[in-house]
Amino acid sequence: MTIARGSKLNRARSCAALALPPAAWMLFEYGLGTALRGSCAAVGMWLGPAWGLASLMLCVGAALLAWPMARTGSTASPPVRVWLARIAALEAGIFALAVAYQTLATVIVPSCAR
Repeated sequence: MTIARGSKLNRARSCAALALPPAAWMLFEYGLGTALRGSCAAVGMWLGPAWGLASLMLCVGAALLAWPMARTGSTASPPVRVWLARIAALEAGIFALAVAYQTLATVIVPSCAR
């Protein structure tokens, strides 16, 4: 399937790829903070790693959205969108790394320690 040069689909993909990783990280932070108030034992055992894996998959999905436009020699998009897609792929990697470290921290550090 070829996509026209000024396609709205390309624009939507680049915007989604830019917006998904920060949103996934923010929902990860606020979601675990809210869950800690309710049941701190569940966060360390199963909820923290599961929530982190879901957020990590959103970041990977955003990178996969941006990747086709970020490749060198992509003629489906104008140069600005190619640059934007490369920034989105980098951003997805950075936020995925942040979520991965914080997910690891939920497993290592006891969540009910005061």
